[in-house]
Amino acid sequence: MSHDFNLSRERMVKNQLVSRGIKDERVLRVMGKIPRHLFIEDALYGEAYNDHPVPIGEKQTISQPYIVALMTEALELKGDENTLEIGTGSGYQTAILAELSSRVYTIERIKSLLENARKLLSQLGYDNILFKAFDGTLGWKEYAPFDAIMVTAGAPHLTKPLIDQLADNGRMIIPVGDRYSQELIKVIRKGKDLEQKSLGGCRFVNLIGVHGWPD
Repeated sequence: MSHDFNLSRERMVKNQLVSRGIKDERVLRVMGKIPRHLFIEDALYGEAYNDHPVPIGEKQTISQPYIVALMTEALELKGDENTLEIGTGSGYQTAILAELSSRVYTIERIKSLLENARKLLSQLGYDNILFKAFDGTLGWKEYAPFDAIMVTAGAPHLTKPLIDQLADNGRMIIPVGDRYSQELIKVIRKGKDLEQKSLGGCRFVNLIGVHGWPD
């Protein structure tokens, strides 16, 4: 079976990522290596490397590989960053960030998802991830500022506590819009100013919390 998954990963990288313009070699290498199928239920293994999101329970999903790659590439990680992830979910994106950053701080409000992700990531040997069951819209103040922040759920607006916790020259990727469709926004902090750039349309589950959508 493992051979099939290696082949599926190679195809995913070539057909879904490289062909759509993902160029960051580190992102491509890591996504070609991490066993995405382990982050979903056995029954859905066949879907793991397909070009669409996959449900992981609790009304949450593991994002389409291309969106994961696009968001990760946009963070411009070099390897020495403290990275904050809002929405641990299955832990797949967390693993990618852990490979590409110095340390990852990940927040998930659904405890069962957090525990499953923590267990799996520990089994896979990651030891540079800190987990917290919490309202992600509040960020993680004790460890701020962060060089990179990735939000994997759709927010109604740019979330102020997260912007406040972004380091100078720090990058944040966040989907912003209504409950049904969002725009992927890249925010770069330049001193007191924020540069914003749209990376295109997307659709994420809702970011629930004090500074997000009501539950």
